[in-house]
Amino acid sequence: DVQIPRRRGPKRAGAIRKLFNLTKEDDVTKFVIPREFERKGKTVVKRPKIQRLVTPQVLQRKRARAAAKRVAREKSKAAAAEYARLYAVRAAERRASR
Repeated sequence: DVQIPRRRGPKRAGAIRKLFNLTKEDDVTKFVIPREFERKGKTVVKRPKIQRLVTPQVLQRKRARAAAKRVAREKSKAAAAEYARLYAVRAAERRASR
């Protein structure tokens, strides 16, 4: 029984952190297991793209989504208030016309 190492290491950020006992402050990209192979006589190194990696871009998108929700909520609230005001005016007009 000959043990051969696994061909690839983990690709997910959380799995890499678990494997190397990293904290959230540690840079996960430095711990990715690279794959070396020969291509046209040269040694080529490839690293997998890390999934679920929290980057500044991801946080920016999250903030933008939250802001969009907030704006939509305020707009909806304003529209409801405007409708209620208009409804009250029309109801008053109906009562006065009777």
